[in-house]
Formats: sequence, C-alpha cells, structure tokens
Amino acid sequence: MAKKGNRIQVIMECTEHKATGLPGTSRYITTKNRKNTPERLQMKKYNPILRKQTVHKEIK
Repeated sequence: MAKKGNRIQVIMECTEHKATGLPGTSRYITTKNRKNTPERLQMKKYNPILRKQTVHKEIK
C-alpha cells in the first residue's frame, strides 16, 4: 500500500561540476517535505570527482 503525505524524493545535482565541463555528474537522492519547504533545496554535499564539498541544488 502506498504511503500518503507530503514527503517526496528529490534529486540533487552539483553546480560546480556542471560549470567545469568535466565528464560525469555528482547526484544525490534525498527526501523533503513539500508542505514545509516548497522552494528548491540547496545543500553542501561531497563530490567524489572534484574530491571536495560543493553546493548541490535540487533539479526537476
């Protein structure tokens, strides 16, 4: 049975990696409460390709 509620899955993508033009992408999947945070998420996460913490923003 499916759960009901405001919690949805979102995909986070690295903004710095996208700007460098290097091959590959750094993405994370997380959840957020749509009711409490209607705007797009922005978090610092580890990018294994650049080997440092970078800003990841919600896509879609």
